[in-house]
Amino acid sequence: MDGYQRTLNLPDLIRKNSFFLFGPRGTGKSYLIRNTLKDIAIKIDLLRSSIQMRLLQDPSLLESMIRAEIRPGTADSAVVVVIDEVQKIPVLLDEVHRLIEEHGWRFLLTGSSARKLKSQGVNLLAGRAWIAKMFPLTYAELPHFDLDLYLRFGGLPAVVNSSDPIEQLDAYVSTFINEEIKAEGAIRKLPAFVEFLRLAALSNGQLINFANIARDAGVSAPTVAGYFQILEDTLVGFQLQPWKKPTSRKSISTAKFYFFDTGVVNTLAGTKHVDRNSNLYGNLFETWIAMELQAYLSYRRIKDKLYFWRTDDKIEVDFIIEDRVAIEVKSTTKVSRSDLSGLAALKQDGLVAKYYVVSNDPLDRLLDEVHHLHWRTFMQKLWRDELPGLMPRSPSYHNTRP
Repeated sequence: MDGYQRTLNLPDLIRKNSFFLFGPRGTGKSYLIRNTLKDIAIKIDLLRSSIQMRLLQDPSLLESMIRAEIRPGTADSAVVVVIDEVQKIPVLLDEVHRLIEEHGWRFLLTGSSARKLKSQGVNLLAGRAWIAKMFPLTYAELPHFDLDLYLRFGGLPAVVNSSDPIEQLDAYVSTFINEEIKAEGAIRKLPAFVEFLRLAALSNGQLINFANIARDAGVSAPTVAGYFQILEDTLVGFQLQPWKKPTSRKSISTAKFYFFDTGVVNTLAGTKHVDRNSNLYGNLFETWIAMELQAYLSYRRIKDKLYFWRTDDKIEVDFIIEDRVAIEVKSTTKVSRSDLSGLAALKQDGLVAKYYVVSNDPLDRLLDEVHHLHWRTFMQKLWRDELPGLMPRSPSYHNTRP
C-alpha cells in the first residue's frame, strides 16, 4: 500500500478534461485512483481476464459496460471512466475517442508503457486527452525524508514501506524484466538486454555513448539505441537533452540518460553501499535532484522543459529550465568558487534569469547573483512554490506544503 498524501490531484485534473496518466510500474497509480476517484469514477479493469478477452474480441462493448455502471439520472458531463493499463488493448482508444466526442464522457487512461499506444493509435485522440505523469515519492510526499536512505533505496512506495527494501527492489527489477520488457515483444536476446541494463545503470547521468555500451553488451549501436528507447517507452528513464541556445561557447549535442529512481539504478548496477564521499554519491544526488525537478514541473503543469548545458571545452551546468533557472548540483559540504565555473560561464551571456547551487553546504547565501542553497532549503522552497524564477505562472494547481 502507498499510504502517502500524493501531490498529483486526480479529481482536479479529471474535472477539467480526459487524461492519460503515465508512470512506471509501482509508482502508485492504481492506489491513487482507488483512493481519490472511487466515489466518482467507473472503473474498467483490464486485469480481469474475462473483461480483457471480451474487449479484445469486441471493443464496441466498452460503451455498454460503462452504461451498465452509470447511476440513473447522471448527466453525460458527470460520467468519469477509468481504464487502467490501457496499453493492453490499444484499439480501445478508437472507442474512447468516439465516446468523448459523442457523449462528452471524461476518461482517465493509465499506462506503464507508451510503446504500444504510440504505435497503435494514441494520436487518434488528437488532443482530446491531456497527459499527466506519476513519479516515485518525492521530498514533498515523505513526512520524514532521509536523504541517505533515499539515495540508496529510492522512492517507490512499496520499497519505502518495506522492511526489506533490497528484496523489494530485486523483485521489482525481476518483474520489470519478466513482465514489462517481455510484453514489449521487441527484445530478441534477453541476456544481452539484461547486460545492457547493468551498463546503462553504471552510466546513469552521463553522456550517452552508444558505441561503448554496444561493444560491452555485445550488440550493435543501433540495437543499444533501440534499448534506450524501450527504457523511455516503459517510463523507467528519460533522455536529458542539451540546452542549445546560442552562447559565446559552442555547446555539445549529445544527450544524457537518467533512470527514474535511485534504488532501481543501484539494483541494476549491483551497488551494495553508497559511500558519502564517493563519485557514486554525487551521481545519485544529481539523479535525485533531476527527478524532483521533473516531478515538480509535471505536477504543477509547468510546460517548460528541463535541459543541461555543456560546451565543447567541458564547461557544464547540470540543469537548465528554459530561460528561467540554471541549477548546479554539488554533493560537497563546502561549495568553493571552482564549483561555480559553469554558472559563471553561463552568466556571462545573461540568457538565464536565476542561478542556483544546490548542495550539502549548510550555509544558505546569495553571492554574485547565485543562490547557494542547502538541498533541504531548495526542496522546501521548490515544493512551496517559493523558488524565485520557478514559481508556477498559473494558480490552477494543487499546492502541497511540506
